Amino acid sequence: MSSNIYNEMDDELRPEYDLSQLKGGVTGKYASKYKEGTNLILLAPDVAEIFKDNVSVNEALRLLIKIAGEKYAKAAQAAPGGSHHAA
Repeated sequence: MSSNIYNEMDDELRPEYDLSQLKGGVTGKYASKYKEGTNLILLAPDVAEIFKDNVSVNEALRLLIKIAGEKYAKAAQAAPGGSHHAA
């Protein structure tokens, strides 16, 4: 007996959708492009309340990078030997 038995109760597709009109679809057509150029990061709910879109998240992170970079540069200049950093 097949373990893949169709059960009408499991079918959540609405009756007004005509599957016979859905022809030529290719599974995973854009999967490789998606993997190459997309980074998805799940924000915690409290963070997502503040940062509503990718633009605001990127701006905040760039500012943090700039601040951290300035602090790192100052620390590297003050350290003996110039630009070496402590591990």
